[in-house]
Amino acid sequence: MLKNLALLLSIICLAYANDVLEFTDSNFDSNILQHDVALVKFYAPWCGHCKRLAPEFDKAAPILRQNDPPVALVKVDCTVESKVCGRFGVNGYPTLKIFKNGQVSADYNGPRDADGIVKYMRTKAGPTSKELNSVEDAEKFLSNFDHSIVGFFESSDSALATEFKKVADQLAENYRFAHTSNPDVLAKYNHKDQVVVYQPPRLQVKLLPTEAVYTGGASSVQIRQFIKDELHGLVGHRTPSNSGDFKRPLVVVLFNVDYVKDVKGSNYVRNRVIKVAQKLRGEGLNVNFAISSITDFAQELNEFGVESPQFENKYMVARGANNEKFKFEGEYSVENLEKFARDLVAGNLEQYLKSEPVPTSNPEAVRTVVARNFDEVVNDPTKDVLIEFYAPWCGHCKTLAPKYEELASKLNGESEIVIAKMDATANDVPAPYDVRGFPTIFFAPKNNKRNPLKYEGGREVDDFIKYLSRQATNPLNGYDRSGKKVKAKSDL
Repeated sequence: MLKNLALLLSIICLAYANDVLEFTDSNFDSNILQHDVALVKFYAPWCGHCKRLAPEFDKAAPILRQNDPPVALVKVDCTVESKVCGRFGVNGYPTLKIFKNGQVSADYNGPRDADGIVKYMRTKAGPTSKELNSVEDAEKFLSNFDHSIVGFFESSDSALATEFKKVADQLAENYRFAHTSNPDVLAKYNHKDQVVVYQPPRLQVKLLPTEAVYTGGASSVQIRQFIKDELHGLVGHRTPSNSGDFKRPLVVVLFNVDYVKDVKGSNYVRNRVIKVAQKLRGEGLNVNFAISSITDFAQELNEFGVESPQFENKYMVARGANNEKFKFEGEYSVENLEKFARDLVAGNLEQYLKSEPVPTSNPEAVRTVVARNFDEVVNDPTKDVLIEFYAPWCGHCKTLAPKYEELASKLNGESEIVIAKMDATANDVPAPYDVRGFPTIFFAPKNNKRNPLKYEGGREVDDFIKYLSRQATNPLNGYDRSGKKVKAKSDL
């Protein structure tokens, strides 16, 4: 199955890759002049980071090629084209540079996923809001792959126009903006002094309106909120770069979404999700819906326990209002989708936790914690807890392990303190613990479990003891508040 998935991914990447231009030492200077804006990737075929970037670069290319103005995506193999790479000071791979009118404009410091590349380069290619001076301009702008937000103003310096441009300046890296005061455009689209969010052609279906019209006042705050509320419609296409736009509780159907090669097939499934969403929305139920690509969210599916997702399958997962995870265990169907969503709203679903088995014994001084007993151990209101989040492969974690064990042994007689650890690669880490690297250590005091303190001190045993002596809710039995060992009463 994994081989089949890899083959399909290779075929898709080859289809996209045709839109990435390849320049050489002999043609770089002449070819780069043909593009007003270009993003050039200097790479080496053996480079691991380059291999990971390649499919994202390939997917972004056809979208940016259709941008207004268009942006060319170019690659240069530095193991072959050494002259041009040397001339631009390439000494690491991949190196990405933005070119304008044939000259280097800036180093690329944006995201490395397809959606992120598209959005970042779109802002570099033009103004935050494009002026539409003709009906042809408007038609071209609205034909884009992404959503369009257009301000129609009888006067370009009206209060509404001024507030609209403020919003464009704030959000242009994420969304596409345009404005017009051209009488022909206003007449063609029948909008005056209004802000309109347009669904892109690929997402336009008979079941949903293609536009949403802002009817509020000249307020950038209100316009901004309107855009966020209306942009994705009733059932949006959720991608890695826009996933933060979708409100919870959220039900997501993941399948082989492809709005470049298979718009009709993608909307066939989406239409069925829309019908369920419309039915539940009509009943006043508070639940949101989206569709997502299995390819884009393979890692997320893994977090839901789907280790080898298959293109031919459809998966249903959900996030609760507090970001809890839920997974539908049966087969996808419209009926099951509706039941899953209703059960989510009613609170009838069992939360999915990625967790190792709860340990039956704990021979080490350090208490081993897993997702299923996290509340019991770490959130115990009678204990202060120092917890290390680690990864088995992490070198720093391995170095810390014997010191951490020694710490736990030294504090073994302290009844109100627990020294704990959790493998963050095998267990879900709950909020509000923000783990972005390993090891990450937090102190959870008994009287404030909702606000754990991130440990930023040294990693020697004495450093931990001094910290815990100072932070412990009640004084330690064996150490004073400065961390100095105190004699037991029996020793006096």
